Amino acid sequence: MTIRVVLADDQNLVRAAFAMLVESARDMEVVGQAATGREAVELARTGRADLVVMDIRMPDLDGIEATRLIAADEDLAGVRVLVLTTYDTDEHIVEALRAGASGFLVKDTRPAELLDAIRTVAAGDALLSPGPTARLVARFLSAPAVPALTVGGPEGLSGREREVLTLVARGLNNTEIAAALGLSPLTAKTHVSRIMGKLGARDRTQLVIVAYESGLVTPGDAGRA
Repeated sequence: MTIRVVLADDQNLVRAAFAMLVESARDMEVVGQAATGREAVELARTGRADLVVMDIRMPDLDGIEATRLIAADEDLAGVRVLVLTTYDTDEHIVEALRAGASGFLVKDTRPAELLDAIRTVAAGDALLSPGPTARLVARFLSAPAVPALTVGGPEGLSGREREVLTLVARGLNNTEIAAALGLSPLTAKTHVSRIMGKLGARDRTQLVIVAYESGLVTPGDAGRA
């Protein structure tokens, strides 16, 4: 299946470079290029996109608001958003995740990593791995000024589901969760899907946010299985 990608960045050269890279992959095609957040939302709709690679800082409508509009639109329910960030300086990244983005990566990432990130997010997985990425998310989620995510908490989960949620928040994929808990990968995947259903979470990224907000996982736990 070909992944239909919209590229949103206000810098023409950046968009052009990303477009050449995406078009070089046999399983992807660029269906639109946007210079503003508003254009990104429109192109996600008209281009029947699977994924939007979204810069945060754009004129007219920034990437956070554009992400929020995409996530709130029932007609765009299948569209994933992969946010670009400068990492150390962009403190809006968790706002974007709360708005509905499924992951983020740094702008100076290697070409192969960008393509892998697009495949990961398009497949419905969160792009949140152990280490610096998880610690960055944890640090901002611990800030009291950040508004709460409007999904359920882990109170209604079973003990096993809480264990699975904890491992998701620590950055483990389904295979790693299965190995850690002595389950089959299919069972681990089923647990993750059931947890998302119970909490009303859009994807694994929101599960990570719920785990941190509820205190099930603390910033000191990030990246530690």
